[in-house]
Amino acid sequence: MCGIAGLWLKNGIPQDSVLNTMLAALSHRGPDGHGVHIEEGLALLHTRLAIIDVIGGHQPLFDDRGNCLVVNGEIYNFVELRTQFKTYPYKTHSDCETIFPLYQNYGPDFVTHLRGMFAISLFDKSTKTLYLARDPFGIKPLYYAILPQGFIYASEPQAILASGLVSKELHEGALSDLMHLRYTTSAETIYKGIYRILPGEMLVIQNGKIIDRSHQEALPKGPPQKMTYDEAFSTLDQIMRDSLKVHLRSDVPYGLFLSGGVDSSTLLALMHEEVGSGIRTFTVGFPGTQVHDERAMALRVSQKLGTHHKEISYSENDFWNETPQVIKALDDPTLDFATLPTYHMSKVAAQDVKVVLCGEGGDEILSGYARHRRARFFGRILNIFMKKRGLMDRVPILKYDQSEWKTKRQEDEKLAKLNHYSPLQQNQFLDTRNWLPDDLLIKTDRCLMAHGIEGRTPFLDKVVAQGVFNFPDDLKIQGKKTKWIMRKWLEKHLPESEPFAKKRGFTVPVGEWISTRGKTLGELVARQNVMNEYFLKDKIPALFKSSDKHQLATSWNLLSFALWYKIHFEDASAQGSIEEVLSSS
Repeated sequence: MCGIAGLWLKNGIPQDSVLNTMLAALSHRGPDGHGVHIEEGLALLHTRLAIIDVIGGHQPLFDDRGNCLVVNGEIYNFVELRTQFKTYPYKTHSDCETIFPLYQNYGPDFVTHLRGMFAISLFDKSTKTLYLARDPFGIKPLYYAILPQGFIYASEPQAILASGLVSKELHEGALSDLMHLRYTTSAETIYKGIYRILPGEMLVIQNGKIIDRSHQEALPKGPPQKMTYDEAFSTLDQIMRDSLKVHLRSDVPYGLFLSGGVDSSTLLALMHEEVGSGIRTFTVGFPGTQVHDERAMALRVSQKLGTHHKEISYSENDFWNETPQVIKALDDPTLDFATLPTYHMSKVAAQDVKVVLCGEGGDEILSGYARHRRARFFGRILNIFMKKRGLMDRVPILKYDQSEWKTKRQEDEKLAKLNHYSPLQQNQFLDTRNWLPDDLLIKTDRCLMAHGIEGRTPFLDKVVAQGVFNFPDDLKIQGKKTKWIMRKWLEKHLPESEPFAKKRGFTVPVGEWISTRGKTLGELVARQNVMNEYFLKDKIPALFKSSDKHQLATSWNLLSFALWYKIHFEDASAQGSIEEVLSSS
């Protein structure tokens, strides 16, 4: 995993200071080196986190025709591609170099032959065409802005802003979405004029202008297939083993974030069968609080399979003193409080590994949420595919609610129906359109990359999606049990994980901690200039004193947004406690 960026300007590339500033803004994504290529008004930038071909895989890469490539991500089927194109004159052992023979043979359709997570920038020298592409699930981020004099793009918005070529303005509609959902949706970001390249999307650019777009879906179309339990079990077993095997391709040490739940326990069981004992595993918990602690179950499966296990405590002190640093890493904001322990755990894991496997995507691909269960049994009657209420509907505190998320979700719902999905599949589809890429994967990307760690997600694999998404609904959910067939697999291969035990869910005791300083925090948040501009600030102090769960949730949203605005718009330092940062001038 790395950082990429680029500029295509009509009047030529500006002085080196602009490029150096953009590289510096992405240095945390690639601490192992950087590269720049400039050609005819176009600049391609790369910061490297060396995972495959540590010595020789520096970027930009060039093929025998002078085409230039920078990539953020991993191409997991590079071994098979090198066999397929064995006559191509490779210059390195990099997984990313296999993109060149694919492009020479298939043109822009090369992306459909890739198995991996990626944000790609490929410049064709002969046609003077730039291709920007993102993997179908949106595991790796990529953003762009259209300039009066051309085009700019980067792995993170902060690199675009660092160029000085795009003004920093808040997008009020995106702010409304953020406060309702805890993340912003679709192409528009919280920065006016900066957009996401969507999951699976490719932009075609000539002379600094977008001339075409194409899209590759992550999930197969069509209703659930007819399949016996034995057929589905065998398919799941084969596909997950294959996905795990290619996700372990690495020239550096790797580990696993282990919660003790179904997804991470499944990955651990597969890893153990592939490589044996000694796997590095990491678990986080919240001692001394009222929330469910996963460390005991994680320890049990760790001991069973002989891992090198680290239990990590996330304390109230960590909350008060580390949260500003987490917020700083989230230039594209998500208010998901799971970012806090993820960032903390990544900081510890970085001492031992450069790659970690994560369970993200298991719930979306194999139906792991309570809303999936409701859709499975009641969807046709109640038409409850779409989330109807946002957080601000319960606690209306926005001055001007310009939220567009409901309209966007309605559009996605129509598309889901056109794909001939069952109600359960429709719900899964909606989750993979926004919740997954715009919240969960941003969380994983930013929190891990802040510490120079690559996160890999074996459930979010095109082969896995093609193989299991169209499983019969009754093999995904039976009674009250979600991910039923995955639980059956785990029951056979790692029964110590107790896959059919009641799911407790993962939460962070932010409400518990906020309430201990509610009066002070409420007054401090209400005094922020941004609160007066966009919120009914007189109502804020009372929210922080409340014990109502919805008002406490709103308090966290307001607190984290106030910190985010202070750091990313007012350029406050993230060093210091929550109160110190908010009190700074």
